[in-house]
Amino acid sequence: MGKIIIGLIIGLLIGGVATFYFFVGVPRSANTPGRIIQAPDSETPAGSARIVLRQEFFNDVLMTIFRDMNAPAFPLGSNAISATPASCDSRITIVKEGSGVQTTVRFEDNRISAPLAFNGSYNSPIGCFQFTGWAQTNLELRFDTEQQIVFGRINVQTVNLDGVNPIISGLVTPLVQTTLNERVNPIPVLSGKQMSVNLPIASTGSNLRADVKDVRAEFRDDALNLSVIYAFSGAAEQPPVSPTP
Repeated sequence: MGKIIIGLIIGLLIGGVATFYFFVGVPRSANTPGRIIQAPDSETPAGSARIVLRQEFFNDVLMTIFRDMNAPAFPLGSNAISATPASCDSRITIVKEGSGVQTTVRFEDNRISAPLAFNGSYNSPIGCFQFTGWAQTNLELRFDTEQQIVFGRINVQTVNLDGVNPIISGLVTPLVQTTLNERVNPIPVLSGKQMSVNLPIASTGSNLRADVKDVRAEFRDDALNLSVIYAFSGAAEQPPVSPTP
């Protein structure tokens, strides 16, 4: 009788996971503003500038976060159980290194990949489960014209858990994938203040403005080259606003 009950439980769990993927599909990242940045045209347009970002730039940012700040942490799934002990609060934390993998950014095959090491806990209805592992992700770049921001969007390709029972893995893996896709994104990479121009020219009594019209990207010489295409305009200089008495 005990074997029959265990078999039924396993069947329900496996069936539930299969149903999840059949009807919902592989969890995709949350909606990110803007459109995907394309490669440059054959000719560089007039009125453009180039920003060169190397792999080391992204990794220096990551190492600074792990060294000087709290490791990034997110509630696990959209229905994480609250009011639980701190040791089991349904949470995933990105760590510098673990499971034989270092969290880093790599430029490979004309794309940005980022293995992410993590640990966490899952407060399930049948108990608390601690887990470690890593996820293989790709970073997609998008530009939003209205906000004048270059965003990155993490797309999780695979999730690898360490030594977890297959039944528990079937429960936790889609939660980890969905959590990383939905809660990490979008990632601001460059803002309008870093790219746009608003320069007063005293002799004309006006400001020279350059708003970003488009951004293109390509990999060259082991670096990510962003071509920023500007729309130039002139506007009357605004007088300083007097403080309200």
